[in-house]
Amino acid sequence: MKTLSYQRWTVLWTVVILIFCTAKMPDTQGSGFFFAGFDKLVHLGFFFVLSILLFYGKIKSQSSYSFRVMTIFKIVALTFFVGAGIEVLQLELFPYRSAEWWDLGADMMGVMMAVFSYILLHRSNYNESAMSREIRKNNEAALEEAVEVEKK
Repeated sequence: MKTLSYQRWTVLWTVVILIFCTAKMPDTQGSGFFFAGFDKLVHLGFFFVLSILLFYGKIKSQSSYSFRVMTIFKIVALTFFVGAGIEVLQLELFPYRSAEWWDLGADMMGVMMAVFSYILLHRSNYNESAMSREIRKNNEAALEEAVEVEKK
């Protein structure tokens, strides 16, 4: 249950996604704001944020920023099933919505963008940690030399 407390924003965002993806939307044809493929961009954005929230909750629950391939696999699998589930719901329960598998493709593109961000940020954090260890090691060596010089 403790792990779920770190995912409260993720749960809230998933509910928002479900509401928007199952709601009856007004006709947007002829509107200057919407363009062909706008819904794919929305799906990409929804699932990018969802994946980032999942990574954030996982990192907070670990209390460390350790890189785990299994974490990536679990998040990709979970988001895939959420996206596929939404498309099945639209197909079976909401006749005023159209289920398109391209939407699932856009969902997964958003997830992959989040995975890339996670890996990129992990690498920079790892490099900073390695640099910090190197600096600390050099400072300790300099301190030991100073103590030895003082003893003489």
